[in-house]
Amino acid sequence: MEWVYDNDGQLERPLSAQTLADLMHARGFSDLAGEQMRRFRLLKDLGNKAVHRSNPIRPGDAVTAARELFQVLRWFALTYGRDPQRVRGFSFNADLLPSREAATARQTQSREQLEALAEQLAERDAQLREQRLATLSSQEELDRLRQEITALRKANEAAAQPDTELTEFAVRSGYIDHYLEEAGWEHGSTCTHEHEVQGMPNTTGQGFVDYVLWGDDGKPLGLVEAKRSSREPMEGQRQAELYANCLEQRYGQRPLIFLSNGYRHHIWDDLRYPPREVQGFYKQDELETLIRRREIRKPLSQAIISTTIAGRYYQQRAIRAICESLELGHLKALLVQATGTGKTRTAISLTDVLTRCNWVKRVLFLADRTSLVLQAERAFRRFLPDCSPVNLVTNKGGEGRVFLSTYPTMMNLIEAEDSKDVKRYGVGHFDLVIIDEAHRSIYQKYGAIFAYFDSLLSGLTATPRDEIDRNTYELFDRELGMPTDEYGLDQAVADNFLVPFRPISVRLRFPREGISYATLSDEEKAQWDLLDWDENMQNKDRVESSAINAWLFNTDTVDKGLQVLMTKGCLEAGGDRLGKSIIFARNHRHAEFIRERFDHNHPHLAGKAARVIDNQVKYAQSLIDEFADPGSDLRIAISVDMLDTGIDIPEIVNLVFFKPVRSRTKFWQMVGRGTRTCKDLFGPGQDKACFWIFDLCQNLEFFLGEGGAESTAAPETLSTRLFRSRLALIATIDEKALPSGPGLAIPGQLKLAGHPDNALQLHRQTLAELLR
Repeated sequence: MEWVYDNDGQLERPLSAQTLADLMHARGFSDLAGEQMRRFRLLKDLGNKAVHRSNPIRPGDAVTAARELFQVLRWFALTYGRDPQRVRGFSFNADLLPSREAATARQTQSREQLEALAEQLAERDAQLREQRLATLSSQEELDRLRQEITALRKANEAAAQPDTELTEFAVRSGYIDHYLEEAGWEHGSTCTHEHEVQGMPNTTGQGFVDYVLWGDDGKPLGLVEAKRSSREPMEGQRQAELYANCLEQRYGQRPLIFLSNGYRHHIWDDLRYPPREVQGFYKQDELETLIRRREIRKPLSQAIISTTIAGRYYQQRAIRAICESLELGHLKALLVQATGTGKTRTAISLTDVLTRCNWVKRVLFLADRTSLVLQAERAFRRFLPDCSPVNLVTNKGGEGRVFLSTYPTMMNLIEAEDSKDVKRYGVGHFDLVIIDEAHRSIYQKYGAIFAYFDSLLSGLTATPRDEIDRNTYELFDRELGMPTDEYGLDQAVADNFLVPFRPISVRLRFPREGISYATLSDEEKAQWDLLDWDENMQNKDRVESSAINAWLFNTDTVDKGLQVLMTKGCLEAGGDRLGKSIIFARNHRHAEFIRERFDHNHPHLAGKAARVIDNQVKYAQSLIDEFADPGSDLRIAISVDMLDTGIDIPEIVNLVFFKPVRSRTKFWQMVGRGTRTCKDLFGPGQDKACFWIFDLCQNLEFFLGEGGAESTAAPETLSTRLFRSRLALIATIDEKALPSGPGLAIPGQLKLAGHPDNALQLHRQTLAELLR
């Protein structure tokens, strides 16, 4: 795996990759490996089994591992070898393996000795890899070698031959047995081989089912029909259906059907759905749930949607649309809702409906950041407290009905086993998986999660339907441009469920034009000369605009950007402080530089008004909680990716784009941080009507085709409105007292003919308020 990522020019190592599974399931590698992925997965599983279990390794597993490793290395040589013809005719020969007697006769090594040997081999491999990379004198030579190897791979791919097929017996003993054991089935008790049935349409009426999976009540829960590796699993469909008929007639319960050739598996609940591919076999309790659900499932069309959870018309419409799709036999749904319109509450209400109608028992909610998982957990606890939500990021061993997790956490938990060496999460563990912010990058990084769990799948996204990529629609089995339901930003603004934004393009010279040494002033040239330049920049006299704020931080640029925010940004109700604002920075260094300049320019705020919030800051969630508090001193959150999506803070009125964004999906997610309504934000009866976008990096031009303008003024603060009202009151009193015209008369000289005495007192008090 390491060699392929180091040398194939078309592969990029995933930034979040920490384990072998991460490297294997990355979209680029899985596309490259193709059918070999089944072997990589089996080898990984057998390796984990050998490392983590205390019981002896079965000889059958050892032979299977040797056979699969042989085929993987054969594929490797055929794909990347300079002379693939040398291995083209090779096939695995189990007779060359030492016999059990010969192996036993040798001096066996203890587990500690084997672990020490494994560490030595791993260390040697790392040293060889470092030495090999060190021999390449330059990045150009490394790039040239990668291109050469990639071209060699492409030339070899066309000549690759199919794998040697395995007999049905080898498939069963080497592969199906392993995956059944992985799901907790015990051979000879809950799982039987070659089970005889009567009633087959042949001369004897007799048949033998490859595997029958039993419940504790002695009734069949499932059956497995095995085929040799070269045949499609679906070739056994009719035979398995007849076996199911026989078992149903004998035991009064129709089992679910599994079809397998050892590498690929299909499940067929022929009372409800057509066959579909799965990543393994269901566990006993998972099959029992499916069997029981046949009797207790209620029609979704009759379900009552809780208005307490999702009371808006478009939320109820979306839930109805998903329910109608599910009742028609579709397993997947894609919901498009603008940011701030309550996607999470819609998901909670959907969970509530499907649970009450006995369509689902356990639900998995996936988000891409810990803070979003925590936010969703709080929402589930608030609106659906009986669901026992479990945050798997902080409580990996928790039990409940709703589980919430980040994608990397769940990738690791898929591999976890319980105390009985059975996978904790079987392929059928969850009945519904909800994907927060479903889009292409999530599918490319973590598609293995969606492929592993055999469940209903519901995706949530704020990306407008015409801008969702084809891969996302394909993931949810939808036609291009046809989500299950949609509620867009324009409609939400028209319905007054969201507020629009006022775009203001801030035209700063360096971020737009870059820096040319020749055009600098003498003072700026002196600063240029003092900079500690990288070797590649020492002889250059220009820095492109793309480098500004990426690695070159300019004090004047940041100060001007902050000045625009502080002087033109929307203020809070009292008019004394800036309203809640987010600055989107390029990276952590840039964010810290912005904070330093803010503190330098505003020392009287004691470093409490602007804080960096990103993954490099400890206790970042506590800062998010403080920022969400309307009364806190924290007014400006300087974010690096962490606040781009999912954060629900209605008081946000200013967004500052201090970095270029070229992903349309990400841009609209970031804009969504300000779209939420907020009642009485600027005083009684003065609700939030809009928010401001200050763009310093030409994002508005890129996405909207316009630069934005100095648009509608910010809403007047409460103190401003009070000042105007008091001034108008004094003018009215003056006008009544002095018919010749309005004016601010001196209180002691006022003569209020026909007016009560308290008018004079009111005039004096109001004037005193204005003169403070």
